[in-house]
Amino acid sequence: MRAVLAWKETIRDQCIYDLAFKPDGSQLIIAAGLRVLVYDVADGTIIQPLKGHKDTVYCVAYAKDGKRFASGSADKSIIIWTSKLEGILRYTHNDSIQCVAYNPVTHQLASCSSGDFGLWSPEQKSVNKHKVSSKITCCGWTNDGQYLALGMMNGVVSIRNKNGEEKVKIERPGGSSSPIWSIVWNPSKDEHNDILAVADWGQKLSFYQLSGKQIGKDKTLTYDPCCVGYFSKGEYIVLGGSDKQASLYTKDGVRLGTIGEQSAWVWTCRVKPDSNFVVLGCQDGTIACYQLIFSTVHGLYKDRYAYRDSMTDVIVQHLITEQKVRIKCRELVKKIAIYRNRLAIQLPEKILIYELYSDDSSDMHYRIKEKICRKFECNLLVACSQHIILCQEKRLQSLSFTSVKEKEWVMESLIRYIKVIGGSPGREGLLVGLKNGAILKIFVDNPFPITLLKLSTSVRCLDMSASRNKLAVVDEHNTLLVYDVVSKELLFQEPNANSVAWNTQCEDMLCFSGNGYLNIKASNFPVHQQKMQGFMVGYNGSKIFCLHVYAMSAVEVPQSAPMYQYLERKMYKEAYQIACLGVTDSDWRDLATDALEGLDFDTAKKAFIRIRDLRYLELINSIEERKKRGESDNELFLADVYAYQGKFHEAAQLYKRTGHQPRALSMYTDLRQFEYAKDFVGATDPKSSRILMTKQADWAKSSKEPRAAAEMYLSAGEHLKAIDLIGEHGWEDMLIDIARKLDKAERELLAKCALHFKRLKHHGYASETYSKMGDLEALVQLHVETCHWEEAFSLAGKHPQFKNSVFVPYAQWLAEHDRFEEAQKAFHKAGRQNEAVKVLEQLTHNAVVENRFSDAGYYYWMLSMQCMDIARESEAQRDEMLKKFESFQHLAELYHVYRSIQRYTDEPFSSHMPETLFNICRFLLNNLAKDIPPGISKVNTLYALAKQSRRLGAYKLARYSYEKLQELHVPSRFQDSVELGSLNIRSKPFHDSEDLIEGMMCYRCSTNNPLLNSQGSVCINCRQPFIYSASSYEVLPLVQFYLEEGVGDEEAVSLIDLEVPPADQRDARWQDVDHGELQTLRMNERLDDAEEDPFTAKMSFEQGGSTFVPVKVGRAALRSMSRRDVLIKRWPRPLNWEYFRSLLPDVSITMCPTCFKMFHSEDYELLVLQHNCCPYCRRPIDEQN
Repeated sequence: MRAVLAWKETIRDQCIYDLAFKPDGSQLIIAAGLRVLVYDVADGTIIQPLKGHKDTVYCVAYAKDGKRFASGSADKSIIIWTSKLEGILRYTHNDSIQCVAYNPVTHQLASCSSGDFGLWSPEQKSVNKHKVSSKITCCGWTNDGQYLALGMMNGVVSIRNKNGEEKVKIERPGGSSSPIWSIVWNPSKDEHNDILAVADWGQKLSFYQLSGKQIGKDKTLTYDPCCVGYFSKGEYIVLGGSDKQASLYTKDGVRLGTIGEQSAWVWTCRVKPDSNFVVLGCQDGTIACYQLIFSTVHGLYKDRYAYRDSMTDVIVQHLITEQKVRIKCRELVKKIAIYRNRLAIQLPEKILIYELYSDDSSDMHYRIKEKICRKFECNLLVACSQHIILCQEKRLQSLSFTSVKEKEWVMESLIRYIKVIGGSPGREGLLVGLKNGAILKIFVDNPFPITLLKLSTSVRCLDMSASRNKLAVVDEHNTLLVYDVVSKELLFQEPNANSVAWNTQCEDMLCFSGNGYLNIKASNFPVHQQKMQGFMVGYNGSKIFCLHVYAMSAVEVPQSAPMYQYLERKMYKEAYQIACLGVTDSDWRDLATDALEGLDFDTAKKAFIRIRDLRYLELINSIEERKKRGESDNELFLADVYAYQGKFHEAAQLYKRTGHQPRALSMYTDLRQFEYAKDFVGATDPKSSRILMTKQADWAKSSKEPRAAAEMYLSAGEHLKAIDLIGEHGWEDMLIDIARKLDKAERELLAKCALHFKRLKHHGYASETYSKMGDLEALVQLHVETCHWEEAFSLAGKHPQFKNSVFVPYAQWLAEHDRFEEAQKAFHKAGRQNEAVKVLEQLTHNAVVENRFSDAGYYYWMLSMQCMDIARESEAQRDEMLKKFESFQHLAELYHVYRSIQRYTDEPFSSHMPETLFNICRFLLNNLAKDIPPGISKVNTLYALAKQSRRLGAYKLARYSYEKLQELHVPSRFQDSVELGSLNIRSKPFHDSEDLIEGMMCYRCSTNNPLLNSQGSVCINCRQPFIYSASSYEVLPLVQFYLEEGVGDEEAVSLIDLEVPPADQRDARWQDVDHGELQTLRMNERLDDAEEDPFTAKMSFEQGGSTFVPVKVGRAALRSMSRRDVLIKRWPRPLNWEYFRSLLPDVSITMCPTCFKMFHSEDYELLVLQHNCCPYCRRPIDEQN
């Protein structure tokens, strides 16, 4: 590092207390006496003095946005100035102003006096002032503008937030005897924490984190520091003070050197933004501007590059692997030398010798081998395996690692260049260039230098080739000279060179740089140039090591240019050696091709192996085999090579010249170049012409012109080949013409046409072709595959044998498109009962999971009907299916009724009357077994029953329901209602309404049954099952009866239809009204006969029996019944018909002919009007049963 004085000015009899740069670096604001001076930074000329203060100006600061700056004075005032140098605002404190600082983010101004500090921003009218216990000497904002640090006379650093509140207090050990004189925050963005540098008059430099925690130990200074500042972007620190000079330190406080010595105290120093200029202000009025120049300290050996970083660290970089290792020296690094596994670092008072841990070429771990604790002054430092070489102007000294001087050489002129060129350990050779032009070779163990050459001009750079036979020199005129070491002959010279290096892997290649170009020279060929920024320092294989500014990089340079120079001279082996250093794949191909054409098969083979070209390798292999068999005609070999390369005409001429014309003809015909073949043969050879024509015909039929080939196939009667070719190319117009012309007996050809039509998605043509063939099965399959279902159904209707082929795919298609109900019906139609049941089971499961209980009931009813169909068709499954039928019928009714309860509990409105809901809840609870079906909630049912029971006066039942609810887990939404209801119901009488109990009368034995029956929906006395209306779930006045043995269903119906009346009773009270298939009983207004009915006698039973005794009737009882009083469930086989007798003729009852559910006629008619179908089985009212 060296400091160059840019300019210097002196203001007489004035102390320079403070400086501030404009953020763009163009202007410098100076606090000098009573005035604020504005200087031009470029040349140090004064732009304008600013007057406004009445006493000494102590401090200045510029806002980060460059719009305004502030000055503070002993007259206790602050003046805000614009960038146009106009004063716009003044405010005051109670004491003289010591320091000012602008917030870098919000541009808030902090002004500090002896007793307080103020915070002002342009947006606010007043200044917020805060008292302090000691005089403030310095201040500074953090980079993010969140905190302000104040340095005080009593040795305390106070860190405040933007509102002035103290957050951290740092008390220095010196107290008031060590006043804080300057503080500054590190501007680096790479640091994770805000770092504060503190300089006090206890002659200490310290570093702190924002939290107040000290970083490291105090750094002792030998003077009182007056100013501290960070250089550039936080890498270095500039300190000035009572030692009358400014010094440069590392950011950790290690002193690096002097910036500028002055004749008075340095009172202030500032670094120009984003530059390497430093301005100092002194007590005697001197203002000095210095430029800091940092030199590169580095060393290179092959692919290892060592360089200085942050002045005190050494980084070793592996240029190939890009690995880096940092060695921290904590002192100024003066010189670096690297050689093989050795690294020498010169520090101010010692030299450190490092070595690698291992011999691994990629190892980057260094350890200290020796320390030479002596101070050396040298221009150049060189490391060897067992020595270090110090260069001091004309003298070279060889020191062992134990600091013993072993050899010394004194030159006749100044040493300009020195380089280790290798050798055995302890006997390395040095290449030395002198200012007088002499070039010497020195061996470390030999006291006598060997003169290699004597030039007329000074030496700048030297290098020796790998074999030590050639020497490259760059002189002071930037001329490159290459000599033969043995003969001293100048081999060639090139201009515009500043550095040179031989390729370590190739004897005849070197590169040199100069004028922004990289020059590569091979042998004595012309130089190849390419642009390159920087300074070339090494050449290894295809990598050139380039130093640009401070960074070393390995540049991959293709060796294409020198390789092509060798190829032009047909020097294939030398070109191959160059290519091995690194060229592109296309360069390898060019080398291989040129070598092949030059018949250098060995080089060509190695080059083709590099690019993995098996085709050419096979050619070379075949030529080598032929040569082994005795062939030696190089022209024939070359003809084969030309043919492989696509140079067909040259190959043909060579074949003709060597007497191998059939080969040329075969080559042209294989390539389908028939015109060239005709020209080659000419009209003189009719036999060859015929062979040629035959091959052309075959070719035309197969590939080149497929439409023409197809027509030729057709004309030749090769219909199958023609159809395949036409179908392959999708020419449907030609294909349909062929299909229409073919006879229907030619089924194979027609089938092939149809197959191509299907593949080409021309289903109409395919249908026409299959129809012509009469292949109905294929036609059905076509309609199914194309989802043309109407045509498929039409065919299935005409030809029932295809029913299964149509309806099964149709059902699967419906299922894939989420039309499951239709799919189920289609499976049913196709006779696939198992698939139909599976679809229904899935639908049922989904309906239950999704709380669609009406659908669930409907699907269970359909399932039961499916089971009945299977039972009818399969004798083996009959018992199992009938059990399932009963189970599914039961589940269908449970889900059907639970839908009403679910709507009542989950939806805001219910369409059911309270009586209906009351009946439904009781029916459901009476019929629920221990295993409650999925989805059905006993809690919801009991909750609905409790509410309706209370409303209808069934208080005992309501109380029972609430008590049952207390035993169950009640959802939170019902909890309050249940608890309130449980309390309210206790205020009601403990009995149920008489009307409700009478509604549960058994029509067989006239017993009043309880509202809830643990035995189910049967009479507690006679065990007769109750028959419920499927809409209101009231008990219908029906009694089920059974036929005595020997009486069949047909006979029973015929006996009932006789309707034999008593002798004196000609008119019955009931008349039968037929509505299609609905059976309806209507009351006639005439009086009934009082004579006892035979059926009534049959209803009597033995009281107190625990088993159910069914009502069985014989022929006489059947004969006495009126058709209008009897309802018959005409179940399909294998189920038996069920008979019911109405005991209250004035109640009109309707039964659905599909699901056989009973309804009050008025309810049924209303529901049918609403839904246009049966509410239970969803049979449309106009559909035939």
